[in-house]
Amino acid sequence: MRKRTPLLYTLHTGELYGMERMALATAWGLRDEFEPVIFTPPGPAVSKARNLGFEVIETADLRAFSVQLSSFLSRHKRLAFFSTTTVHSLVFSAMNLVYRRRAAHIHMVHGFNENRGSVGRRRLLNHLPVTIVAVSGFARQQLVLHGVRDRQIRVIENFLPAERIVTGARREPFLYPGVRRAAVISRLVPLKRIDLLLTCLETRPELTSIAFHIYGTGSEGDALKERVARSGLNVIFEGFRSDVADQLAQADLFVHLCPDEAFGIVVLEAMAAGVPVVAPDRGGTGFVIDDGVTGLHFAANDAASLGVVLAAICQAQPDQLNALVASARVALETRFSERKRVDEYRSLIWASLGTRSDDQYRKAPTRNDPAL
Repeated sequence: MRKRTPLLYTLHTGELYGMERMALATAWGLRDEFEPVIFTPPGPAVSKARNLGFEVIETADLRAFSVQLSSFLSRHKRLAFFSTTTVHSLVFSAMNLVYRRRAAHIHMVHGFNENRGSVGRRRLLNHLPVTIVAVSGFARQQLVLHGVRDRQIRVIENFLPAERIVTGARREPFLYPGVRRAAVISRLVPLKRIDLLLTCLETRPELTSIAFHIYGTGSEGDALKERVARSGLNVIFEGFRSDVADQLAQADLFVHLCPDEAFGIVVLEAMAAGVPVVAPDRGGTGFVIDDGVTGLHFAANDAASLGVVLAAICQAQPDQLNALVASARVALETRFSERKRVDEYRSLIWASLGTRSDDQYRKAPTRNDPAL
């Protein structure tokens, strides 16, 4: 019985935002043929990864990362290397000129932060033996626009673990027209455009019938709360909630506002919770949501357009709302299937290693983890 090939997944934060959750879900899906090892700074991702049975190597800074990576490469002749930041990919590429390990090098583009220069930095990976995985067609467009070689990019969309879809908290079917409670799950920072929702509500007084519950914290929190109080809006700031999945399942509607995210995994989480989604027609959600089928689009950065969509859904009949939920469920089980996406990663790794998967690899014991 041959030993499983190490899968080294490096995270540049130890948080559990969408990127980190997706990284752990991918490693979990590949565990049958690969041995996941998570390099991460301190944070909640450490305990989460260990609870999944993964080896975790904590790296507080770039120097610690480099030292640990060198030690790792000295002990393994073949591996899959996943990175989430350009500098980690560059360090690995430089070190492997010395160690010359047989490696599948995959650079993940899960999203873009407020510093758009981070997109262009991926150009430094041009002509290196690296496959850049973009999680949406929008992410691919942005990478090419900023000078990354198109032929080096592969689109593999995000997914939710099948167990999460089956066992996660879920809203009961709609029995009455309209919506009364909406959820927004977001960091309170300018990029996320929470201000757009407030502008919309300030100009559409008929939307006071909807209570908007906003889950998250961030630098704009105080200013946004002051504006809500000043305008008398029906908006409740919930802050951080560990039970946010249960809270989401109690909503009638999920509203996503950011038009610049590469994907928006929280949109899939809302779909799994049986909650209709309203999202921008630009950015990752422009690709993720099929307008009028799996959710509803509004024109990105347009408060008036958002108001029109929210006013319409206030009048929607139960069969219309339930149809959106049902179609979203089908999309989760087909287009965003865990099995299909993990198979894409598996094939990519073996192709990069110049070999194929076979039956000599030990199958890991089955263990469900709906919290991934």
